[in-house]
Amino acid sequence: MPADGRCRVVIEALTPMVDCGRFPIKRVIGDTVIVEADVFADGHDAVACVLCVRKPSGRTLGTTRMTALGNDRYQGRFVVAELGIYHYTVRAHVDRFGSLTQELARRPADDPDLALVFQQAALLIAGAAACAPAREARPLRVVQALLEGQASSADKRTALLDEVLAERVYRFSQPAHETAWTQELAVRVDPESARAAAWYEFFPRSRWGSAGGRLGDAGPILTHVAAMGFDVVYLPPISPIGTVRRKGPNNTVSRDPADVGSPWAIGSAEGGHKDVAQALGTLADFRAFCAEAERLGLAVALDIAFQCAPDHPYVTEHPQWFRHRPDGSIQYAENPPKKYQDIYPLDFETEDWQALWRELKGIVLFWIDAGVRIFRVDNPHTKAFAFWEWLIDAVRAEHPDVLFLAEAFTRPKVMHRLAKLGFTHSYTYFTWRNSKHELIAYFTELTRGPGREYFRPHVWPNTPDILPPYLQHAPRAAFIARLVLAATLSANYGIYGPAFELMESVPREPGSEEYRDSEKYERRTWDVARPDSLQAIIARINAIRHAHPALKADCRLVFHAIDNDNLIAYSKTSDDGASVILVVVNLDPYHRQSGWVEWPAQVAGAPADRAVQMHDLLSDARYLWSGGRHYVELAPEQMPAHIFRPRGYVGTEHDFDYYS
Repeated sequence: MPADGRCRVVIEALTPMVDCGRFPIKRVIGDTVIVEADVFADGHDAVACVLCVRKPSGRTLGTTRMTALGNDRYQGRFVVAELGIYHYTVRAHVDRFGSLTQELARRPADDPDLALVFQQAALLIAGAAACAPAREARPLRVVQALLEGQASSADKRTALLDEVLAERVYRFSQPAHETAWTQELAVRVDPESARAAAWYEFFPRSRWGSAGGRLGDAGPILTHVAAMGFDVVYLPPISPIGTVRRKGPNNTVSRDPADVGSPWAIGSAEGGHKDVAQALGTLADFRAFCAEAERLGLAVALDIAFQCAPDHPYVTEHPQWFRHRPDGSIQYAENPPKKYQDIYPLDFETEDWQALWRELKGIVLFWIDAGVRIFRVDNPHTKAFAFWEWLIDAVRAEHPDVLFLAEAFTRPKVMHRLAKLGFTHSYTYFTWRNSKHELIAYFTELTRGPGREYFRPHVWPNTPDILPPYLQHAPRAAFIARLVLAATLSANYGIYGPAFELMESVPREPGSEEYRDSEKYERRTWDVARPDSLQAIIARINAIRHAHPALKADCRLVFHAIDNDNLIAYSKTSDDGASVILVVVNLDPYHRQSGWVEWPAQVAGAPADRAVQMHDLLSDARYLWSGGRHYVELAPEQMPAHIFRPRGYVGTEHDFDYYS
């Protein structure tokens, strides 16, 4: 038998929830969490259900009565105003007073049982009054006295059906035989910076004209990045680079002592993960770098790669943390046919796993102390899931404002598991989604599928590892089109900066997605002052993102029909409906394309019979659109995209105050 068979209310289909409550949903501070559930009981009794919320401190936020939506579906909401983990659940019970008044409303005025109904109501009201403070109890006592007195049935009926009375009785009645959802559910609340950000990645060891090469020389680079409107500057690992089996240009095994190696081959006689490479400067230089970035309005993201070069101090101090082959040598990293002779992966099945976990947490805390609040985590899918869940929870218990980006280009279920267990943002397959059908299907999945509660997409048109085929030997229009798509389809996007800005497009060899002369393996000198740089259009697009709230969220993305497969059209709307953006992109960077896009004026709040002025924020051109279908034409040599802002509908003389 159940613990209490008198609990008659059923709670089903509660949302939002991830894996039956195993993992938290994700929100950003200031968001409203909308909770819904099916709540019903046997028979015809009314039910009352409440949403119960606990703040990250453990303090109860309170209970809120949920609103009936119809068909036994109820909704409640609460605002998350603090960083950390909120908890929520739903409780419900048979509403005795609500059932009574519901039944009373259906009884005829001459029903002979009305006197008994009034007596029962008086008892329920008396019970509520006994639990209410004196001020709230007084009006309840007045109604109780009326029901027990000689007032007419009509007056008693009117008093009982009063909504204010119903709310007061509900508030102070003690629920009996209450049903609770099986568990508390969780919301992980991130800082506002998690909602939307534009990232710019660069290698501090490379030079930008006369600037760069060391952290202390990077001031002009930060100024350049800030001027383009980016929010985050992202650095590859800045720790010492191994010298054993160091990689040379184009991923060759180096024989030249002058080769600088890959920043992801961490550790040498200079130190390990908690040190700054001497070639880049000192820890004090890095702190100054972070301070200058902050002064310019930039956050600093640092790459964390939990792997070691063969001469990392860990290799001799903790050999048990690495996997050994039968001949006694340590297994270097491989992803056949690729070989990474300069990297030793850590063994997460080591008997000494607790010490390994604590040391890796210490690395993160070290860089937090140095000023970092955002970590881009290299290849998290090659480390144990349980480790990441523990690490992220432990770090965020002390520093709830820290963000983690999962750089995991891997199988979907693995990517989603990493997102569920705590990574703030996740890399996506956008880099390889090029056609209209691919883009619509993928972003519909991201914004409408079950992952929308926990998987925050972070899209990149290129990375130091990936020069996608679409951009290989591609014209300027291809880079602009991919930039517009990244910056407007997703609230969070990034570029591998100078290579994208200067439209690097040559692969290492045919069929490769590696850059030729990749900056991963050698210093580069970038001329960002070149007249063909994309600097101006990047700055314009980022300014549009900052000015229009519609582009700072992912959930209200809608694709619009357009009768040309080389054109894609979509809109975004802010939660309050005040900000609307319509984007049209030519996916063919070589040819002019035209078509008719279906976009009703009502989306912009205009009457269906009025023309709407559409302001192209890229070209500053303005167009009048009327009806539901509109002609667009995009020439890639001019601009491969429109970013439209509807600027209101065109009035007629009928709108003039004195017309009537």
